[in-house]
Amino acid sequence: MHAETVLLLVLAAVAVIVAARWLAARTGLPSAALLTVAGLVYALLPGPNLSLDPEIVLAVLLPPLLYSAALDSSLIAIRANTRTVVGLSVLLVVVTALVVGAGFALWVPGATLAAGIALGAAVAPPDPVAALAVGRRVGLPPRLVTLIQGEGLLNDATALTLLSVAVSAAVGDGYSTGGALGQFALSAAGGVAAGLAVAHGIRPLRRLRRDPLSSNAVSLATPFVAYLLAESVHVSGVLAVVVAGLVIGHNAPYWTSGATRLQTDAVWRLVDFLLEGVVFLLIGQQLPAVIGGLGAYPPGTVVVAAVVTVGSVLLVRPLWLWLTEHAPQALHVRLSGAPGADDDDDPSTPPRQLSGREITVLSWAGTRGVITLAAVFTIPAVTDAGDPFPARDLLLFCAFLTVLVTLVGQGATFAPLVRRLGLRADAADAARLRNQARMAAVEAGLDRLDELQAEQHDHVDDAAIESVRAALRTRLDRYRRRLEVLGDAEGAVPLSPQYEAALRVRRAVIDAERAELLRWRDLGRLPDDGLRVLERELDHQEHLLPARPL
Repeated sequence: MHAETVLLLVLAAVAVIVAARWLAARTGLPSAALLTVAGLVYALLPGPNLSLDPEIVLAVLLPPLLYSAALDSSLIAIRANTRTVVGLSVLLVVVTALVVGAGFALWVPGATLAAGIALGAAVAPPDPVAALAVGRRVGLPPRLVTLIQGEGLLNDATALTLLSVAVSAAVGDGYSTGGALGQFALSAAGGVAAGLAVAHGIRPLRRLRRDPLSSNAVSLATPFVAYLLAESVHVSGVLAVVVAGLVIGHNAPYWTSGATRLQTDAVWRLVDFLLEGVVFLLIGQQLPAVIGGLGAYPPGTVVVAAVVTVGSVLLVRPLWLWLTEHAPQALHVRLSGAPGADDDDDPSTPPRQLSGREITVLSWAGTRGVITLAAVFTIPAVTDAGDPFPARDLLLFCAFLTVLVTLVGQGATFAPLVRRLGLRADAADAARLRNQARMAAVEAGLDRLDELQAEQHDHVDDAAIESVRAALRTRLDRYRRRLEVLGDAEGAVPLSPQYEAALRVRRAVIDAERAELLRWRDLGRLPDDGLRVLERELDHQEHLLPARPL
């Protein structure tokens, strides 16, 4: 493919990604589903197409996406929901793979149990990108966001390890059950160890990471270092990336500067936006590859295989959630107090049992993505004996169909389902908690001012202390008034006309200041480098203004 063709494809992909985001914002449809459909449409048109290389997906695209998601997750919240997260990301993956494998062995001619389990391992792990994007937009409760995040971070390692075990059994590569269990345990433990090693290995770079540009370089390289380190010793690279991201994301606030965090967050948002867009476009473009080999199978076999795969994926998940949540009481850690008490905002409290509405939402959040296709494309074409891999083309088609059904079907209906069930986070309660934390932080600052004044350092001026103290007390009074407005509100955050008016006035003042600086630049009175410095000051002030009085 010529360089000009590649450049045109890249520019076209960026244009489609931006257009999908614009359309998603106006229609409420998830951009992941829109991009997948766009990829499907492009695959049917004449011209060059991109094939999915599983090695590139697993080694180049997946590490930064997983690492960014891990940085954005809460280690404390995931730890508080360990039982449910482990059940979803490990046990449910295994159960789904076994059910699909048994279905193929029983009802699909020419397929073996090992081949069916390989397919099941590929289709078992949900990709939570689409569900989380919609869930955050409609205000999904924090605990459900944590469960979807935690499952999506950890289930890929389980699926890929199980897939390699099933493929080894299918191609006759010295498979044994005991060896498979040992391989699984070693891969998981080694992945965790590699992730911890990388997370602690960057600690000596603290001073370097206080420089925003150096910090970005280190942050972008970290997921690839974790992945390559783990893969070099034949353990789970995916798990290493996730563990490194969770630990670094938890500890980074202690030693990164504010400027570093602002820039690094912006860089990762852009990386996520572009990589996720490319991934979903790539999914749709695999249509020719997955239907090309179906001519060798009778239509009835194709239909049965599709029903077994998609049916297992859609039915096993809600059944598993219901069974695990209604297991004997001895297997659960329950909240003391009234049933149904909401602990979503207190990760230190043992989680309560999921309600029926929450189980329904979690069941419908199981959208599959590129990891499913990348995994199934790693299945070899021939066995060690030189025979064709059992029903490989059929496995590719079933995996692709599962991605389409869940990503487009479930993804497009996820938001209406959440709204219909009325399952929303208590925004007013979250706003109260944030304002209480703001007040605690300001009071800590006032206490520190008292300590500085008492220590009577020569370089500390009393006038400076009083100036800062007055500003802090002004903020404290503002936060107290916000709490009074919030009061005993439940659900939506009550609007404060005075506060919203103040925000409009402040934005109008910043716009006027920015316009005046531009006028000075255009008149030649202010050089461009000076303009950029002053613009950054105004940009930071504007960034601090909330969209709503939360």
